[in-house]
Amino acid sequence: MIVSLLIGLVALLHLYFMWFEMFAWTTKGRKIFKKFPAELFEPTKPLAANQGLYNGFLAAGLIWTFFITDIDWKWNVALFFLSCVSIAGIYGALTADKKIFFVQAAPALVAILLILFT
Repeated sequence: MIVSLLIGLVALLHLYFMWFEMFAWTTKGRKIFKKFPAELFEPTKPLAANQGLYNGFLAAGLIWTFFITDIDWKWNVALFFLSCVSIAGIYGALTADKKIFFVQAAPALVAILLILFT
């Protein structure tokens, strides 16, 4: 139950990231990324949208796990997508902002540990 809640949370976060990067980059982005030069939001809009699309794929993969009936396949698919999220979160923390680790990678890593050790 806790693992499913964490998977759902990570999926919802990535749906939010998708929406934000694809549809709110030039509006809400300016409020959230205050250190990013304001004149670069419009030119980087396609890049952000592309990144948002990838976040949507991660969310879709995690949501897919709720429809897989074979328990082994369910956890294998969940582990794959949670691993992708974890790697992306760790990379983002190392290259962009340390907060990314706690928002993106940490919940996915906790879910991975719970799947592997429960």
